[in-house]
Amino acid sequence: MTATNAPGFNQTKFDDTESVKAALVSDLSQYAGEEVKVRLYPDLKYSDHGIMDLPGTNIDHVDIEVHDYSYNPDILCEAVREDSIIVSETLTSNLLKSNCLVTNQPDWGSLIIKYEGRKIDPKNLLQYIISFRNHNEFHEQCVERIFVDIKHYYRPQNLSVQARYTRRGGLDINPFRSDFENIPSATRLTGQ
Repeated sequence: MTATNAPGFNQTKFDDTESVKAALVSDLSQYAGEEVKVRLYPDLKYSDHGIMDLPGTNIDHVDIEVHDYSYNPDILCEAVREDSIIVSETLTSNLLKSNCLVTNQPDWGSLIIKYEGRKIDPKNLLQYIISFRNHNEFHEQCVERIFVDIKHYYRPQNLSVQARYTRRGGLDINPFRSDFENIPSATRLTGQ
């Protein structure tokens, strides 16, 4: 799949890195009027440059189908099992996107969910995160909503939710909500 002639890559799924590169070369060359060369670095170790990787288990590669990009907390309910094992884990995603409540511009972020309680189904969690794609709310409200929804459906004993948003206007906005730990250090991520 390519995104040629599209206004951007929002909601576009690519099969591999080479497909992304081909789409970038095609689109940028078309707009530049000359052949453009593109080099991607998917395996670059950013920690060597003072930038942290997300802690925990990244769920971005979980195989899901998305048919609707509308906010839907009931997605979490579909996977709640009373007999789930109790775990302590950190789940992360770089696929959080919502829209500014005032300008409607896209806000991209990385999400860190640390909890102790019934195991959260990664597939449903990723579908839930992606359901924010067309949702209009401020960063802080999105984090509070995620915290409240997970508390409501999974009832973990301990929960922390943090979003690390891409800067807009030169400002870092990294909302954090927890019922058991202090604010973590403000180390930068690759997407920031």
